[in-house]
Amino acid sequence: MSSVESPISLSSLRPSKGVPESRWTVAAVEALYELPFMDLLYRAQQTHRQHFNPNEVQLSTLLSIKTGGCAEDCGYCPQSAHFETGLKASKILPLDEVLDAARAAKAQGATRFCMGAAWRSPKERDMEQVTAMIEGVRGLGMETCMTLGMLDEQQAHQLKDAGLDYYNHNLDTSPDYYGSVITTRTYQDRLDTLQNVREAGINVCCGGIVGMGETRTQRAGLIAQLANLDPYPESVPINNLVAVPGTPLGDAEPIDPFEFVRTIAVARITMPTTMVRLSAGREQMDEALQALCFAAGANSIFYGDRLLTTSNPQAQRDRALFQRLGLHAQGERPAASVSVV
Repeated sequence: MSSVESPISLSSLRPSKGVPESRWTVAAVEALYELPFMDLLYRAQQTHRQHFNPNEVQLSTLLSIKTGGCAEDCGYCPQSAHFETGLKASKILPLDEVLDAARAAKAQGATRFCMGAAWRSPKERDMEQVTAMIEGVRGLGMETCMTLGMLDEQQAHQLKDAGLDYYNHNLDTSPDYYGSVITTRTYQDRLDTLQNVREAGINVCCGGIVGMGETRTQRAGLIAQLANLDPYPESVPINNLVAVPGTPLGDAEPIDPFEFVRTIAVARITMPTTMVRLSAGREQMDEALQALCFAAGANSIFYGDRLLTTSNPQAQRDRALFQRLGLHAQGERPAASVSVV
């Protein structure tokens, strides 16, 4: 056996005989988590290089177009009306302000502009405004993404007709842990929205949050749910909980950093062609940890000063880190490299 091979073959971690080849069991995903750390990163790198330029990262910018006052009780979210976090609710932003933010994001190198609203679901009076935002951002030559809460079939088709490229709706965690975090919306509600988005022909952006007190088995359960969506999401944001005072998870114990990197690697292996986004919580990560995440297969980040209501590393810091690691933004020409013989 080669010294770089793990004693456990990847094929042995796939579903057993009689289970469709495209499906991952929770046990199989958990077995990936339990690989020696270096073996897991090696496998993730192999998978990543089969499908992507390993030194290219897609940049997205996220703007909160309607902040606070949400009727949901998601235990991690400072925008919930159920919790006292000091965040004031605001009305939906005017179109001109959204487009100005999109232009600034494009000037900084972002290729995708994501817009989020703190709603349980959009009302009909909101749809005209959000479709105008989609059309305006697309007119700037950027990809568009929205996260507006739950969607019915008609709303999904309205967004598609406006030209929406991606819709974000996270599963957050595993089915068996979900009720410990959220009670106002069921897991099936989330799956139904994802189905409506998929049937409308919109790309799916769907991931979750780790560090909410879940077990490794429950983290594996989340990844299995995502990987078994048919097809799995085109974009998978992996969020590291930002514990906000005033929320039920405000005192949550931080997840072990290597466990977070393992989650990135497992997402890459189980969903080989998806964009794995290093998302919320990046402000709390040092540069070495972020570099490990890129090595594990993360190839997308949120880029800019803020991520909805929590801070995000500033663009200049990201660019400096990219330069040190030899990374470049998607669509940009990489700096000249020196070949090693």
